[in-house]
Amino acid sequence: MHFLYQKWDPRFNSNQNLPVFDKLNDIFQQLLYISSGDVGQALKWLTELDKEYNLTGEGDEYGIADFIKDLEDKGYIKYDEEAVEVVLTRKSERELRTKALEEIFRNLKKGSSGEHKTSYEGKGRERHPETKKWQHGDDFNQFDSPGTILNALRNNPIDDFRLTEDDLQVYETDHNTSMATVLMIDLSHSMVLYGEDRITPAKKVAMALAELILNNYSKDSLDIIAFGNEVWPVTIEELPYLKVGPYHTNTLAGLELARHILQRKKHANKQILMITDGKPSAMYENGKLYKNSYGLDRKIVNKVLNEATNCKKEKISITTFMIAQDPYLQNFVREMTEANKGRAYFSGLDNLGGFVLEDYVRNRKKRV
Repeated sequence: MHFLYQKWDPRFNSNQNLPVFDKLNDIFQQLLYISSGDVGQALKWLTELDKEYNLTGEGDEYGIADFIKDLEDKGYIKYDEEAVEVVLTRKSERELRTKALEEIFRNLKKGSSGEHKTSYEGKGRERHPETKKWQHGDDFNQFDSPGTILNALRNNPIDDFRLTEDDLQVYETDHNTSMATVLMIDLSHSMVLYGEDRITPAKKVAMALAELILNNYSKDSLDIIAFGNEVWPVTIEELPYLKVGPYHTNTLAGLELARHILQRKKHANKQILMITDGKPSAMYENGKLYKNSYGLDRKIVNKVLNEATNCKKEKISITTFMIAQDPYLQNFVREMTEANKGRAYFSGLDNLGGFVLEDYVRNRKKRV
């Protein structure tokens, strides 16, 4: 038996066999989600957690001050002289998206996700054992040599062997298509009501979806819009900084903007993914914001249903991820889903990411 000894490094945590920096950075990133990218607030919370739970371990070998210096040296944070505060760098924003994607996929069941596949035959990445007669436009890379020779032998006498177009056989494949997606995120005040933080999981899902598409589906497009009283586009870089406001829920304006964005796309498939926890409670009427927070206002609801129908006419599917359990809200979602012939998931916060990413991966289907 052999033993390998090395100098003890105080930066490593003996319980998790991880550098203290990595352990602190994992916690720091979770705090950044909650603080909407406010570095100062996240570091303040981290310092308080360290005092209470001794995150850095015993002794003075490595403390929060060392961690902050490492963050700066590694290019995760920087001092913004104009804003007079410490801010995230592009590197840090990118890592937040990557970690969100890893976290969500880590919670998915093995084998539950994969490439965007469809039930249609055509050019694709995965070959099936089934074959079919060759047609003009089929990929000769999927040529079935044994099947073609057998066809030729069956169709011609052995002493007059010939190969004709009718003999050609190819393998069937999955058909991978392109997808244009608009992700709608509800920033109304109900996303943080009743002591439940709903916006943080929603932001994580948006960041994970953005990273998934950027890294794996380069031909797809992703546009993100936030909606409250108003509706506005959000860049991928802005995702960590989204905050809930004292807003009502203008679902109608969100769907209208999403549809107009998708009208300009040339992709084979177009879809809207909407993350919300509330009913539509506002809309613009004659240039003024009409709002009603009490119950389901049929004037607002009917306008939303009309817009869902407009999306259906333009072959834009709406998938709603409802993160509230109120039966009357779920009834509204079912009504909107029926109008659009789309999909709906009634999801808790813990499995929201799995629902969104699995739905995206599985339902990139060509419509004929």
